[in-house]
Amino acid sequence: MRTKLGLPIQEFTTPFPVTAREDSSIEELQALIKNLKVRHIPVISDGKIVGIISDRDLRIVSALNAREKFLVSASDLMTPDPVTFQGNTSIEDVIQQMAEKKIGSVLVSDASGNLQGIFTVTDALGILVEILRGTK
Repeated sequence: MRTKLGLPIQEFTTPFPVTAREDSSIEELQALIKNLKVRHIPVISDGKIVGIISDRDLRIVSALNAREKFLVSASDLMTPDPVTFQGNTSIEDVIQQMAEKKIGSVLVSDASGNLQGIFTVTDALGILVEILRGTK
């Protein structure tokens, strides 16, 4: 019996997540996180993945005053070259890498490097619950 762990990650990602530009301001990023209730925002430049920003990254800069925040953009705050997998990678391989690297999300791209989705620890926990309940 095959479990979901062998299935490709693309079947379980949040497709086409909200993204930011490298020049997005702190205020824009904070509004995205708050209004859309997301915890990770991929940063895109010329259609390609260049970084990722987490809600934790934004909490760190929340102590800055308004003038200081104006000087900081997404490119200053992002983690460059985030962990990215092609959509046909198995869930098991993705989850193993996430656990080993202690990261909360990975991006999913096509063969050309275009963003296709995001997969988070919350998604992985949902799969675990399905497996434990026997719904594969």
